Amino acid sequence: MFSYNSNKARSGGLRAILCLGTGVTALAAFAAPAYAQEEAAEETRTLQAVTVTATKREQTLQDVPIAVSVVGADVIEKAEIVDLGDLQSIVPSLRVGQLQSSANTNFVIRGFGNGANNAGIEPSVGVFIDGVYRSRSASQISDLPNIERVEVLRGPQSTLFGKNASAGVISVVTKKPTFDTEGSVEGTLSNFNGRRVGGYFTAPISDTVAFSLSGNYNVRDGYVEDIADGPDTNERNRYGIRGELLFEPSEDLSFRLIGDYDTIDETCCAAVNLVNGAIPGAVINALGGQIVTGAPFSNRVAYNFGSENEIDNSGISLQGDYDAGFATLTSITAFRTSDLSQNADSDFSSADLIGRNANTTNIETFTQELRLTSSGDGAIDWMIGGFYFDEKVAIENDFQFGTDFRGYVNALSGGAISQIEGALGLPIGTTFGQAGQGPRETFGQDNQAYSFFGTVDWHATDRLTATLGVNYTNDEKSAFGSATNTDSFSALNLTQVGYNLVLQTLLAQNGVSITNPAQVGAFIQGNPAAYAAIQQGALGVARNFNPNTPAQTRNPLAALTALQFLPPFLAFPNAVEDGQTNDSDTTYTLRLAYDVNDNFNVYGSYATGFKATSWNLSRDSRPFGTDFVAGSQRVVDPVTGQVFAAPASPITNAGLGVTNLTSGTRYAGPETAEVFEIGLKAAFDTFAFNVALFDQSIEGFQSNVFTGVGFSLANAGKQSTQGLEVDATWNATENLMLTFAGTFQDPVYDSFTGSTTGDISGTTPSGIPETATSTSATYSFDVKNLAAFVRADWQYESPVAYFDAVGTGFTGTDNNALLGYEKEISTINASAGFTTEGGLGVTFWGRNIFDDQYITTAFPGVAQAGTLSGYPSAPPTYGVTIRKSF
Repeated sequence: MFSYNSNKARSGGLRAILCLGTGVTALAAFAAPAYAQEEAAEETRTLQAVTVTATKREQTLQDVPIAVSVVGADVIEKAEIVDLGDLQSIVPSLRVGQLQSSANTNFVIRGFGNGANNAGIEPSVGVFIDGVYRSRSASQISDLPNIERVEVLRGPQSTLFGKNASAGVISVVTKKPTFDTEGSVEGTLSNFNGRRVGGYFTAPISDTVAFSLSGNYNVRDGYVEDIADGPDTNERNRYGIRGELLFEPSEDLSFRLIGDYDTIDETCCAAVNLVNGAIPGAVINALGGQIVTGAPFSNRVAYNFGSENEIDNSGISLQGDYDAGFATLTSITAFRTSDLSQNADSDFSSADLIGRNANTTNIETFTQELRLTSSGDGAIDWMIGGFYFDEKVAIENDFQFGTDFRGYVNALSGGAISQIEGALGLPIGTTFGQAGQGPRETFGQDNQAYSFFGTVDWHATDRLTATLGVNYTNDEKSAFGSATNTDSFSALNLTQVGYNLVLQTLLAQNGVSITNPAQVGAFIQGNPAAYAAIQQGALGVARNFNPNTPAQTRNPLAALTALQFLPPFLAFPNAVEDGQTNDSDTTYTLRLAYDVNDNFNVYGSYATGFKATSWNLSRDSRPFGTDFVAGSQRVVDPVTGQVFAAPASPITNAGLGVTNLTSGTRYAGPETAEVFEIGLKAAFDTFAFNVALFDQSIEGFQSNVFTGVGFSLANAGKQSTQGLEVDATWNATENLMLTFAGTFQDPVYDSFTGSTTGDISGTTPSGIPETATSTSATYSFDVKNLAAFVRADWQYESPVAYFDAVGTGFTGTDNNALLGYEKEISTINASAGFTTEGGLGVTFWGRNIFDDQYITTAFPGVAQAGTLSGYPSAPPTYGVTIRKSF
């Protein structure tokens, strides 16, 4: 819900009470388990056992002593869940954020997650589809294939998975081909001219070979109108195909070969104006540009071109399973490619400020997993495995100024751009800020990693099981980056130019014209000490860019540094920076699980997780402060040629310093996670619930924050959260199924001294709700020969701030206060349908049926001081889906 803070406090408290009340209602059934058991003898309804395989061993949900949510095919179909972005509506501990393109999606579990906006950053939440690791969001978000179930494991899972599962895992399991001929087709019509079709067919080829084919096609008009020159945006245009072969030459041996391809070609994603910076907004309007202000949910924007997204994903995998009696040997070999091409109107106005902001990313990934799992017949169960990962990332960026950029910058600077051109003897009006100027960049990374992992379950008694899991991971990365930049203004050494101007002024005060060599020479010869004092005075002023000091002691060009958006880039590796990282770590899991009786299981566990270094493969990559001391530039006296050096540092001493280079980060170091968890699982004939108390933290969390002109990648010292998770299912009557899931947590930055806003240790991380719930009700009934249902679900998230708190070291705008409101989610989805005895099904559905309005993500306007932009929630969507199974 979108409202101001004064209302948020009241509405947030009310909804939190409602959430807890709903949970209490569901849990109230626990007070009468005997009644449920007695009634079970008279009624046929029983909860269906839910299977989990993400633990690498097939178990029921109630027998798995970890925090896991499972969404089956029936729920996916009835709730009209199309992609992973929809999944968060029924798994409250999972958050999925859609950012500036169809390929930028962020997965967060219990408040931990990253990986968007930079292909060098791998996610903390691992996504696996049929056991194959999907390393980037561009290869994860396309329409879900023929799903059997989705399993969401919360907390570190390194002892089960070989790569980057420090915050949790999303495991998607699709249906295998069968030796019975069957299939289905479906079609959907929805508002915004939406059309979606899909089909699945499986059949035997022989007694030992079966195959399946599936495909999907999904299109929709853009629901955001562009009132300027661009096309309507936030459309859907994607399709995919998938083929499988299942070969079972004997009862003990099977092979599953999967090949898939999907593509996305969309205009996405619309960013709206939340706060219009007074000066930038006025300048844009003066240039004839438009910005839609004051109406973030009007579904109207004004751009001068559409943001294009083209993503192609493809892959092939082979899984082999051999049952040797005492154990099963499993091998999963996969090769995947992900190709992304996008171009965005990143100034989010109809003025042609940014003429091109294009990115091309190509990723090739090879993975090999090999594991041996015991049959589970003895007092000790075990699993050992190995995982190998080899990936190549290639990135090209092309950023160009538009035709209005020169006028925009000149207006912001009060005409100073033209003045500098004149002072430097350059053609006025045709030198700086020209259309087509900007950087072209190339980045890349080679990553090889391997891990060995294993678990041992000791069944000490019939009811008590002790588990030890261990993982050793080694991760090596080689990264590089280079750029060519035609933005000559950003390459200006304003310290040098300022020195020249101040020197000229000081000499003039002594009756000497700097343009008269004879006068200058005579003055220096006759007054060497005075000239030395003039030099030092000019140097002191030229190196002072502090806007809080008196103007006469400050470089007269200090204000222009903010307009040097795209300074020259220091390529790496170089003589100081080798572009190499090599990380390794051993993680482990310790757990005790006890079956109190046939209905109750309790467990306690301690687990650790690890994710290796992430490189900043973007123009915001800068040397560490230990390699370069940011500060005054090298200055040369224009008269004597005397050199005043910049502060010493390894990069400066090696002669590698480029103009306007600043320090920052090349990469964020490894992050390590740990979680203490105790849980209770209970299952009766008509009622089941799970409760987990957790204390989870990540040391060195890899934070990637947009600052208005770039992304800052840095390690948070420590981020932690403590909380409670509840998951309950109640078959209240023969026809009515109720579910409730909730996550209640208290996140905090225990230590984060180096954030973009200073020291924010002790504050609450932005964007992580303290309360997140999902409640659903499904009523099933028969009408003659029709099996019908009505379903509704409610997703709620308590208010959160869009920006981290402003720390003591931050002197800019307090964006939290400037925005004036927080994000709160209260979304209701509904569906109803029926299926005939002949397999014909019709579902009427709606998502966000009451038009819950909120901004998913807010960020500073690009090179527009005081402006805030954001991505609005989707409007109500509704339609009808017709399925035919055979």
